[in-house]
Amino acid sequence: MAVFGVLAAALGVVGLIAPDALLTVMGFEPVPEGGRADGDHTLVFLTASSMAALNMGVYYVLAALADWKPFFRWTVPFRLLTCAVFTLAVLTGRAPSGFLGVGLWEGLGAVVTGAALRYEKRGGSGAVTGLRDAP
Repeated sequence: MAVFGVLAAALGVVGLIAPDALLTVMGFEPVPEGGRADGDHTLVFLTASSMAALNMGVYYVLAALADWKPFFRWTVPFRLLTCAVFTLAVLTGRAPSGFLGVGLWEGLGAVVTGAALRYEKRGGSGAVTGLRDAP
């Protein structure tokens, strides 16, 4: 949870500071300076989603520090939903193939989180957060 939170927050900061870099990472080709058509709100949406990623990253880190298991459980189905929506966006041509990595990252994160919660519930040692000291 903490690792995901730090990565989400970092990518949010990148999107706020260098939106073209974030677009490139996600498989989108940035539009050159002054090349956007009137009414192109790409940067507005990128700013909004980057701010949301920054906030979400902080929430994940705080939840990890608090070892807040209900929050961890809530993330699993919603990250799987995000995986499905982003993957479908690529498969239907709504997003470039590079965007598939974002969906797979969400899906993998959900599966790993769910597996860790299940392991811990069954009496496994260690913490889901990775922030507690080993016994």
